[in-house]
Amino acid sequence: MPFFSIIIPVYNRPDETGELLESLSRQSEKDFETIIIEDGSALPCREAAERYAGPANVRYFFKENGGRSEARNYGMERATGEWLVFFDSDCIIPPDYFKTVKRHVEQGGFDCYGGPDAADKTFSTLQKAINYSMTSFFTTGGIRGRKNGMEKFLPRTFNMGFRRGVYEKTGGFRDMFGEDIDMSLRIRENGFRTVLITDAFVFHKRRNTLGSFSRQMIIFGRSRIELYLLHPDSLKTVHLLPAVFMCGSILLLLLALLSPWFLLPLALYYSALICEAAVKNRSAKVALLAPVTATIQLWGYACGFIRAFAMEVVLKRKGDKEAEMKRLKFK
Repeated sequence: MPFFSIIIPVYNRPDETGELLESLSRQSEKDFETIIIEDGSALPCREAAERYAGPANVRYFFKENGGRSEARNYGMERATGEWLVFFDSDCIIPPDYFKTVKRHVEQGGFDCYGGPDAADKTFSTLQKAINYSMTSFFTTGGIRGRKNGMEKFLPRTFNMGFRRGVYEKTGGFRDMFGEDIDMSLRIRENGFRTVLITDAFVFHKRRNTLGSFSRQMIIFGRSRIELYLLHPDSLKTVHLLPAVFMCGSILLLLLALLSPWFLLPLALYYSALICEAAVKNRSAKVALLAPVTATIQLWGYACGFIRAFAMEVVLKRKGDKEAEMKRLKFK
């Protein structure tokens, strides 16, 4: 029986899945199985799964499309490992990842872990700019992957693992927006200890177009309200900041019609953001694109958050969420 069972839901990403499996085949710690759940893809990754069946100990399953949560639950039901580990199919795993995690597990003291994400040097300029926006303190992304952040750390399924006993106690992932945060909250509510392993990071490609990134951010904003309705204590001040930023930016732009001096706060903010992006990425192209991705992140999240708050909290209207979930089974 392997120590780790890696569970990866896949939907129409054969090339990226091949890159992920290639990185898993190069792990220095080999005590794992890899479970690929092809969730009704029109572009299956079966060939890549078969190519790495030996080097990455791959078990491949094809099922009718049901979404990420159903696919992960399907994988957990078939896993044999002591620890269940989750990656997104657009991740690349550093060679010492499982060696690092196993060292921490053997030291004991926790039941669930998560790790940060980063941009690999091979990623496109846009992917690096999106990664910067998602991890920068200037966009509230800096709360993720930090021990001392504005929000208590909650693992996400692009880099997350927990003991089999956690799954048996809490059950599987719910079919909802923000299903990984919901799972992390339920793990905490059931008395299990969660930790951040800062040196167990993954390279995460994220979106590859500004349009798909914008749609993802809107979903993230909406999911925060759905999480609030399920877990009222989960809504923190930091989750309001994107909406405050968007409304404040609109107000300053309107006031700038009276005097251009009202643009000074925005100019200072974006100047600081560009400088940080340039230093972190050592790239002028990434730095110049960072204001665009940061604005999309903050405004997209804010729009989803405000709309969901108005509809579901103020007006008590759920809308046709089931139809939208079906349309957005995979982000």
